[in-house]
Amino acid sequence: MTAPDSTALRHDLANDLAHGGVLKTAAWRAAVEEVPRELFLRSFFKDAPGPRGHEYTPVSPDADVDEWLTLVYRNETWVTQLDGHLTADKATGPVTGFPTSSSTMPSTVVGMSEALDVDDGMTVLEIGTGTGYSTALLCHRLGEDNVTSVEVDPDVAQRADDALEATGFSTWTVTGDGLLGHPRRAPYHRTIATCALRRIPYAWVRQTKPGGIILATVGPSAWSYGTGLAKLTVKDDGTAEGSIIGRTSFMPARAEAVVPLSGDLAARAAYADTERKTSLSPDTLNDWMPAFLAQLAAPGAQLVRATSDSRETVYLFDTGREAFASLTADGDQWNLRQGGPVAIWDAIEEAVTAWRKAGEPDITSVRMAITPEAHAYWIGGQQITNDQRSYWLGGEEPALRWKHPYPPMTA
Repeated sequence: MTAPDSTALRHDLANDLAHGGVLKTAAWRAAVEEVPRELFLRSFFKDAPGPRGHEYTPVSPDADVDEWLTLVYRNETWVTQLDGHLTADKATGPVTGFPTSSSTMPSTVVGMSEALDVDDGMTVLEIGTGTGYSTALLCHRLGEDNVTSVEVDPDVAQRADDALEATGFSTWTVTGDGLLGHPRRAPYHRTIATCALRRIPYAWVRQTKPGGIILATVGPSAWSYGTGLAKLTVKDDGTAEGSIIGRTSFMPARAEAVVPLSGDLAARAAYADTERKTSLSPDTLNDWMPAFLAQLAAPGAQLVRATSDSRETVYLFDTGREAFASLTADGDQWNLRQGGPVAIWDAIEEAVTAWRKAGEPDITSVRMAITPEAHAYWIGGQQITNDQRSYWLGGEEPALRWKHPYPPMTA
């Protein structure tokens, strides 16, 4: 098949991103206009509700080249792998599964590229090569020798490397655990992650030059929302500090991906240590900022909704600590049952209440800092360092502060 000419589509995509305020600089515009996204999306899935639940239909130029190319240049995220192994070129029709790799929508990719604030000659460490499209944009902007990209999945890494070679970029693509960075080529001027993380590894701080920037999505690993794009500057003393600059959503890092709970949920919550009423509805966690706060208060907790006899129960499970909270509607209140060594809903309720008292600030008001020992978030107040991760909200004096029973972060 003769390769289609996507010049006009690339130009239109650049125009759309510029009109949307995402594409701001000439150098990144040139990258968008000259890097053919179709080489990185030779096949993918489009998703829609189906008779078996959420279904994924393979798309490739073999079926309909015009539809395929049009979809490639839509400002959308396309799933490229299901369940850690199934790709669209191996699927013969609609399938079900759990997305494990994707090509992120161009507006997010370009927006993050702009936020990196790169200059000519800078080196970049990219965590999560994926299809390789964002890697190619970085190579176009900075030169292939200045880009190092790490991908944990060998098959995904090979396809990305092949696409990069076909585009003309022989960059440094590495198969490995991106949470460890890539010390061999460190230090880097910039570190960027295209996956979501519970916390930013201190290894990335060590491998980023003082004055350098780390850009990564932090927040819930168990939910697909409630995450924020953190932009941190590494300091001379080996710490990093910055803020959440906006909402963003990525698949979790493979090492932090949560296996969906199955089996008898009620049995998991059979033995409660405490029972009480609460006026805080679990529906509050459908909103972005409360979901972000909930995972600061109860990191790793999974939220599951179950219906029995037309009655819905909302569960939160922390399987690592064998703790749970279950909430069932009772008029304008909720019956709350909690069990295990930590009171999950108490912590979430305290965090959301303090946030509301502070005027419900947006996620962009959150600041954060990383040291070798601690990972801290706050809104207002003064930063406090301790030997474990800590979080607080408040004004001049923190109104709320809590610690997590996790060991100090290490590289």
